[in-house]
Amino acid sequence: MASMYTPRTTDDTASAFYAGQLTHTRTLATGEIVGESQALRSVLEQVKLVAPTDSTVLILGETGTGKELIARAIHKLSNRSSRPFIRVNCAAIPASLIASELFGHEKGAFTGALQRRMGRFEAANGGTIFLDEIGELPLETQITLLRVIQEREFERVGSSYPISVDVRIIAATNRDLQAAVMAGTFRQDMFYRLNVFPIYVPALKERLEDIPPLVEHLVERFAKRVGKTFRTIKMNTIEMLQAYDWPGNIRELQNVIERSVILSVGDVFSVDEAWLRREARQARTMPALAASIAGREKEMIEAALTESQGRVAGPSGAAAKLGIPRQTLDSKITTLQISKLRFKVRRG
Repeated sequence: MASMYTPRTTDDTASAFYAGQLTHTRTLATGEIVGESQALRSVLEQVKLVAPTDSTVLILGETGTGKELIARAIHKLSNRSSRPFIRVNCAAIPASLIASELFGHEKGAFTGALQRRMGRFEAANGGTIFLDEIGELPLETQITLLRVIQEREFERVGSSYPISVDVRIIAATNRDLQAAVMAGTFRQDMFYRLNVFPIYVPALKERLEDIPPLVEHLVERFAKRVGKTFRTIKMNTIEMLQAYDWPGNIRELQNVIERSVILSVGDVFSVDEAWLRREARQARTMPALAASIAGREKEMIEAALTESQGRVAGPSGAAAKLGIPRQTLDSKITTLQISKLRFKVRRG
């Protein structure tokens, strides 16, 4: 008979493994930050120290590690907890619209601006703004944001009237911002302004001892959604999950557990080992695929620069030929280390 892992129980209706309380007691306060590892406890100690202050926080870590949960924990433990927490995914907003999204716009500021619109900074006034994927912010928007950080004021797009705000800034990224500064895609002064109190969120492979409580918590959550109850978890499932590398971190673990909850029959929860073998094979192919895509992208940009004789902007520039904003193309040229000068035609 297979060995079984029996989840711990407590007098609480919630899991015994919640560490969101940020103490070694079992009172709950901040949500779904689950685990008992030393790596996670170190992060939560930093959260406790910085939360009561108004200092800018930069949360670093791989995709899927739970950076937003850390940001929300900081907000909930701060003096601003009763005020708004506004999340902005900087990577999901087109470069041409991000200034309007962050700072708002006046009626008629641009085509389609039919009325005045409040931006995310105004919405967060008195509270916290969480700038996720800050490394994707265009350079010109970084300049405006730098002023907001320094002077706590900005103008809406299409206005010259300054608006003052009292906002705490928490930023997050999975990119190496120091490398981006060296590459010219991220402003050095912006990096220094954000890097007041950096917190590194460890990858799941750095906190393997948290996998049993995470699995217990996720099984309970997803089972409740589909109306199932599990008495035990197969021990070889826990061992298998701890042996896997988790390139997608907790987000990937959530997907595996949800799928397994749906397919598990009876009151014993298990994960099909074949899935993780397949996931591991796919993860190994991703770097090669990314390199192939980057190579193709570089070829297309160089072809457009050749055709435009090194010009990026304007109706006959490379950006127009590729159908992307000039700022985006400039960023890609820097990232891919393409020299625009070698495409310019010398006139003798």
